[in-house]
Amino acid sequence: MKKICYVVTISLTIRAFFIPQLQKLAEIYDVTVICSTDNKLQYQLGDKIKYFPVDIPRGIALKETIKAIRELEAFFRREKFDMVQYSTPNAAFCASIASKSANIKVRNYHLMGYRYLGEKGVARFILKMLEKISCKNSTSIECVCNSNLRLGVQEKIFPVNKATVVWNGSTGGVDLKKFDCNKRERWRTEIRKELDISEKDILFGFAGRITKDKGINELIQAFLELKNESKLLLIGPPEGINTLDTKLWNWAKENESVLIHDAVSDIERYFAAMDVLILPSYREGFGNVIIEAAAMGTTAICTNIQGPSDIIVDSTTGLLCNVKDANSLLECMKTVLKNQYYKELGSNAENYVKNNYDNTILCEKILERKRVLLES
Repeated sequence: MKKICYVVTISLTIRAFFIPQLQKLAEIYDVTVICSTDNKLQYQLGDKIKYFPVDIPRGIALKETIKAIRELEAFFRREKFDMVQYSTPNAAFCASIASKSANIKVRNYHLMGYRYLGEKGVARFILKMLEKISCKNSTSIECVCNSNLRLGVQEKIFPVNKATVVWNGSTGGVDLKKFDCNKRERWRTEIRKELDISEKDILFGFAGRITKDKGINELIQAFLELKNESKLLLIGPPEGINTLDTKLWNWAKENESVLIHDAVSDIERYFAAMDVLILPSYREGFGNVIIEAAAMGTTAICTNIQGPSDIIVDSTTGLLCNVKDANSLLECMKTVLKNQYYKELGSNAENYVKNNYDNTILCEKILERKRVLLES
């Protein structure tokens, strides 16, 4: 039985994206997961998947990075994996070096996005260089969407013949059993009752980190200027509040039409309660919340950037606005409200996601891809 190892930095990444495909692979291969220490992860992975904790640092930390590389290399040499796959920038950098040093034949980089795009100056140069090293050490690269593949070639991160997109892309597709649109009306009623939102209210929503780079300033500005009876629901960890425009954030906190909510584990119920998801990010690897919301019958307005532009069929399943442009976002918000256009878009989005991002089909495609790589 051939041996595959998945490496990421933190256990949350495994939980969020990879468990279904790991369980599918474990039907045929010996599968191991490496990530940060997590006492509950093994139970969630099941008996067929092994778990080996390695603390890979986040950010730039030279001493800890060298330690992680050495620990990974020793483990790879001992286990003699046929394939090592890595995702997220730091895990990819460490695991690509370690697996090449350990003479692993197949070194597959699952490239979820480019962290350097959010930086400037020396930080951007260093992060871009690290990305190039990870790609050079890899024997194959799987991008989560075609626009990220094109950007990687354009930016000379990797050559075009080294990279591909599996099926229609995404990190792990959508679990249509969890994001079940048949439960939309029930969940919509429940959540709106919990949040004291009338069924007649139009609800715009956001799910993600509450930070400048997610376009929160533009979202609040556009909502402020919309000047109607709609509501805005912001869901996510407040880890980037210090990056926001203070006046806009204070206005949002004090306005009764804006609801600010912590991150939730049952986001599918909240997507059901929304009429329109808004993701005005400056950059995204893919934008999983778009396809998750769509599976619940909720359309999206997103910035026209790598990732979201691959998912949204503009004016059919959702709308694309200009990045860092509150006026463009405002016009899209007005457009979806005309004649309840958001309902048509939401229905189209649901069908599109079912046909293109069903995680059961994606897992089969990933299994086929692994067979090709292991037999080459």
